[in-house]
Amino acid sequence: MSDLADLTMVREVVAHLGERNVVALDTIAHVAPQDEGQIIATGSHGGLSSGEYAARVALAAVFFNDAGRGKDDAGIAGLALLDEAGIPAGAVAHESAVIGVGGETYHHGVISALNARAEAAGYRIGEPLKAAIARLEKGASC
Repeated sequence: MSDLADLTMVREVVAHLGERNVVALDTIAHVAPQDEGQIIATGSHGGLSSGEYAARVALAAVFFNDAGRGKDDAGIAGLALLDEAGIPAGAVAHESAVIGVGGETYHHGVISALNARAEAAGYRIGEPLKAAIARLEKGASC
């Protein structure tokens, strides 16, 4: 068994898109005021507790892992909470990205769920997250 003391949660800027960054967080619990206005790709599930963490900061958008969705779609229940908070949010399919690794969500994740604000912003289910962000941010800067 690995030594948990050696476990490091990653926070990494994975893309610079004009004045906005995409920040990969292994856990949404590490979202911080410095992330305001940025796009977050997290390895966390998209449940209510994760939505509550994300709603603490005015993010441009946030994407989780759907973690297999679970009973009554509990793995994405936080998306509705974030919709009410005015934040576009979605999740990527657990088959497409390792749960708990924010970089996987961004680089390999395929969108599996969206709230209404994310749909209105132009995100689409079935699209790779990285490509969707690039497409939408390019359009926003034109």
